[in-house]
Amino acid sequence: MKKGEGQASGDAASRLIDQRILDLGDWRGEALARMRKLILEAVPEMTEEWKWGTPVWSHNGIVTTGEAYTKVAKLTFIKGARVPDPTGIFNSSLEGNARRAIDIREGEKVDASAFKALVKAAAALNSAPKKKATPVAKKAVAAKKAPAARKQSAVKKAAKPSGAKAKKR
Repeated sequence: MKKGEGQASGDAASRLIDQRILDLGDWRGEALARMRKLILEAVPEMTEEWKWGTPVWSHNGIVTTGEAYTKVAKLTFIKGARVPDPTGIFNSSLEGNARRAIDIREGEKVDASAFKALVKAAAALNSAPKKKATPVAKKAVAAKKAPAARKQSAVKKAAKPSGAKAKKR
């Protein structure tokens, strides 16, 4: 399957990931295989998926994706900005509000225990109960929407002249 084609999960996804690693046939494939092994050791319940032509590891939502570029093998954590990183293992996409990534260059090794801790924390974040909006937060959202709603209703009123009745034909 070519990059960008189809989606799969379970055994079918695992076979596609195996094939991707073989197709790379160089240090990037080796790096991806090593990180995959650590991901599955860290969270044995992790689900392997194939989306967007890329390996994806999920546990109650996407945890990380594994991509291979010319000069790096990259693991992108979808909610990485919210995952504690005491060892500073994230080294890419640091400026965003959501994602964080780990770029692995040829010859580089990633600290296995620090990486596993990161994977566990990211999976736990996906499993955490979602916070419900408080009444105060709901009012704040409604207040932000209100000016736009008023502007829209003013436009509608302008389209129909007040007091004018439609003529019947």
